[in-house]
Amino acid sequence: MSALIELDNLTKDYGSFRALDHLSLEIGDGITGLLGPNGAGKTTLIKVLLGLVSGTSGNGRVLGYDIERQSREIRARVGYMPEDDCYMHGLSGIECLQVAAQLSGFPATEALRRGHEILDFCGMGQERYRNVETFSTGMRQKLRFGMSIVHDPALLILDEPTSGLDPEERESMLNRIRLLARQIGKAVIVCTHILPDVQVVCDDVVILAGGQVTVCQELDELQKSPDPSLTVRIHGSIDRFLECLRRSQVRAEPLSDQSVCAWGTEESVSPLLWQAAVQSDVAIRSVSPSRTSLEDVFLKAVRKPPHADS
Repeated sequence: MSALIELDNLTKDYGSFRALDHLSLEIGDGITGLLGPNGAGKTTLIKVLLGLVSGTSGNGRVLGYDIERQSREIRARVGYMPEDDCYMHGLSGIECLQVAAQLSGFPATEALRRGHEILDFCGMGQERYRNVETFSTGMRQKLRFGMSIVHDPALLILDEPTSGLDPEERESMLNRIRLLARQIGKAVIVCTHILPDVQVVCDDVVILAGGQVTVCQELDELQKSPDPSLTVRIHGSIDRFLECLRRSQVRAEPLSDQSVCAWGTEESVSPLLWQAAVQSDVAIRSVSPSRTSLEDVFLKAVRKPPHADS
């Protein structure tokens, strides 16, 4: 499937400071996590994608539209949820959604209907009639999210969508993002510092450092261990289980009184695990493949020197 975002050698300078450094990138369908330390270029990249600032050199396309010449068309088809508050003072929540829909071309009555529909989806009840200045952090997040999707965009760019939310509201927000991508077919870019959110909802990960792309890969592939192994929880004698594994030429070591690490791929080792369980008269409670933590991947990526080989 063709990329929804295509950037080629994109550079953005602010005076002597280079925010984006010959950045080339392709982003397709699904949910993509955009990660990077402060100052990595994430905000500048979003502004360039939306046509709010122009690149110094290079080129790119969003949804097939040129980022320099067709920025209006891009903004009409992209929903953007900024990290900072963007509500309109003096209006109620539903009035903010109605105005946002009207700015996107909806007639007033249809804009109001659409606003109620979106706030229902966002889980906002009667508080939608309150003045936005009285909203809590969670309510303001729902409002910003609603304003980003009220015009039914093809692509969503969400900047820190779960920041400041309690665990229950955070889970609800992630479920909405997942639903929009999986069931309605929206492409979503989630820019966040909360790595567990990326692990929960994202299909792909892009990591920026020093204005360059240091990682662009599927999340599952990214977390595969370079030395694959399986963690096996058992009930029974761990010594007999280890002895049977080693007789089958499986490299294994105890992790605790009830768990073992067995090295090898799941396809090659799993049959031998069950065979050893039968021979040693133990019960296998669970088998889980090893994963490289996203935190380790992130730290390695942001420490990679500029222009280093992958």
